[in-house]
Parts: sequence; C-alpha cells; structure tokens
Amino acid sequence: MTVERALRTTAGFFVLLSLGLGHWVHPGFFLFTAFVGANLLQSGFTNACPAMWIFRKLGLKDAPGAGRQEAHG
Repeated sequence: MTVERALRTTAGFFVLLSLGLGHWVHPGFFLFTAFVGANLLQSGFTNACPAMWIFRKLGLKDAPGAGRQEAHG
C-alpha cells in the first residue's frame, strides 16, 4: 500500500465514522467530518499532512510518479 492509498482509506474511514457518530450519538461529531475535509483540502494544495508523515515513518512508500516535493534551498 502506498502513502496516497493509505491516506484516502483513512480519510474515508474517518468521514464515515464521524457521520455515523454524528447521526446516532451526537451532532457535535459532524465537526470531525469538517476537520477531515479541511485537512484533505489543504493537503491537496500543499501535498503535506500529518497522516502522510506518519505513514512514511511506518515505512509506506509514495506512489510512483506521485511527485513528492522536496524543499530546495
């Protein structure tokens, strides 16, 4: 599994989990859905998020051609 697939899988799981919790437990859990969406949005622009860092530390590799940007300077 690649970092990108793990990220999408984890985000999908947390969105579904928070929607279920918001429906059956307490509406406040919908804020977690919003947090996941906001994190995915910023990740789309910056190609960085805490989950990607964790997945890389766990040994997952980037997908071929994913174009992980490195800082040049």
